Amino acid sequence: MPTATDHLELPAPAPGTRRALRVHRYGTPGARPKAYFQAALHADEIPGLLVAQHLLRGLEQAWEQDRMVGEVVVVPIANPIGLSQHFNGRLLGRFDGEGSGNFNRGFPDLAPLALERLRGRLRADPADNVALIRATLRTVLAEQRAAREADALKLALLGQAIDADFVFDLHCDGEALLHLYASRWQADEARALGAELGAAAILLEEEPGGNPFDEACAGPWWKLRAALATEGPVPLACFATTVELRGQTDVSDEYAAADAAALLRFLRRRGVIAGEPEPLPEPRCQPTPLNGVDVLTAPVAGVLAYRKHLGDAVSAGEVVAELVDPLGEPPGAARWAVRATTSGLLFARMGERLARPGQKFCKVAGRESLSYRQSGKLLED
Repeated sequence: MPTATDHLELPAPAPGTRRALRVHRYGTPGARPKAYFQAALHADEIPGLLVAQHLLRGLEQAWEQDRMVGEVVVVPIANPIGLSQHFNGRLLGRFDGEGSGNFNRGFPDLAPLALERLRGRLRADPADNVALIRATLRTVLAEQRAAREADALKLALLGQAIDADFVFDLHCDGEALLHLYASRWQADEARALGAELGAAAILLEEEPGGNPFDEACAGPWWKLRAALATEGPVPLACFATTVELRGQTDVSDEYAAADAAALLRFLRRRGVIAGEPEPLPEPRCQPTPLNGVDVLTAPVAGVLAYRKHLGDAVSAGEVVAELVDPLGEPPGAARWAVRATTSGLLFARMGERLARPGQKFCKVAGRESLSYRQSGKLLED
C-alpha cells in the first residue's frame, strides 16, 4: 500500500456534482530525490492510465522491499473533468467543455512572482539556493486562487509537482511512435530517459508557448537562473518531460508493463529507488529541436491517403500524403500532394483520415530549425 493516499477535492461545477484527484505517495515526505507522475491530463489519451497502474505495482514492490530512497507521487487520473466529457459515444478530453481551452495549456508561470521574493537572498551554496527557491515556489503557488474547476485542477496538479526533482507527464498522440518533449537545457537527462524508453524521437523545446505542465514545473529554474545570474548559482533542479506513449489505441499490458519498467529503471539510475539498474540501452535516436518538427497542414479538405508511414524516413520535398477530393474533377483523380519541407522521421500523425483546410495532420522530426516554426507557438493545440 502507498505511504499515503490523498483525495483533493475540486470546486463543484454545479449543484450535486463534485470531483476529486486521488494522489498516491510512496516514501518519506520530503525525502530526496522526489519524482512525480501524472497520467491523462488530456483525458482521451488512455495509454498513460494503464502505464500508471503498472507503475504503481512496481512502486508497491519497491516499498515492500524497503528500496524507496526518495519520494514518489503518482496521480493516476490527472483529469477527472475531461474523463466526464463523453458525448455521443466519444470521449473528448483534450479541451475543457466549459471553454477554458486546452487542459495542458495556461498553467501559471511562477517565475515572475518568485523572482520578486528572491532578489538579494541567494547564497554561494547551490543546495541552499535550491531549497530557498523550492520554498518560494510553494509559497507563491499556495497564494494563487481559482474559482473555476479547470483552473483549480491546474493549481492542484502543479502543487503536487512544483518541488519535484523529476516530473513525468504521460500523454500520447493520435497515431505515433513513442517520443518525448523536454527542455533544451536538459538534453542529457532527456537523452538518458529516451534511451531507457526506446524513444524514436526526443524533441528539445525552447519557448514552446502556451505554458504547458512540464514547462510550468521546470521553466522557473532556467528563468530564475537567467534573471539571478549575478546573485548566486541556480541549478536546474527539476527535470520535467512530456512522454508521448505512442498513439491513442496503443493500449496494452505489454506496452504498459514495458514502459513502467523503463520508468522505474530511470528512477533507480537517479537514486529515487535503491538498486542497480541494467546497463543503459543504446538510444534509438539523438535529440532534435522542436522547432525542427515539420508540421504538415492540409491546404484543402479531403481524404488522407498516406504515401509515407510511421517510422519512415522522409526527405525534403517528398510527398508524404495526398488529399483526395471525393467530389473533385476529374472524377476519381482529384488529388493534392502534401510535401515535407525537411528531412527526418515521420513520428506522429492524426488518427482521422478526413482533413479540413488548415488542419495539422502529420509531424516529421528534422535536425535543422525551420524558419516557419516560431518560438512561443511551437505546440499545436
